[in-house]
Amino acid sequence: MIPRLAAAILALVAASRLGGAAPEAAWRKVSIEPTWTSIYVGTVSLRLPDFTRNASGEYESTYTARVLPWFFQNETGRLVIRASDDELRRLARGEAIEFTGSAVNHAGEERRVTGRATPADAVSGRIKVQVRVSPSIELIFNTTYRFSGD
Repeated sequence: MIPRLAAAILALVAASRLGGAAPEAAWRKVSIEPTWTSIYVGTVSLRLPDFTRNASGEYESTYTARVLPWFFQNETGRLVIRASDDELRRLARGEAIEFTGSAVNHAGEERRVTGRATPADAVSGRIKVQVRVSPSIELIFNTTYRFSGD
């Protein structure tokens, strides 16, 4: 779930750095680097394919989360990140943005996603993604993003 969010945030940051390019072209795709976080006696790794921006301005992707050593907790699903053109323009100006989103795993369970994207240059930066797994468990992933515009 978190990788998708990270990809969406990366797309936002890249779009903001591309300045005058049309949002449809410059913000079309974002890549998020694989990431992981520690949990009690284990780790959770998150992998996200490129996020693509849909007609309503949301970034969508799939995700794979692997939980070690509890492989039976592994999951796959879809992740959506919401970022307006105005927020992408703020990124382009070098301003950090907060974002929200949601994920739904293969079993239909919903996850709330929030985060922050901090640009490093016109097309890349750092992203922090927080995924609420349950009322008492929140996973926090820190990684990088890059807009490709392809």
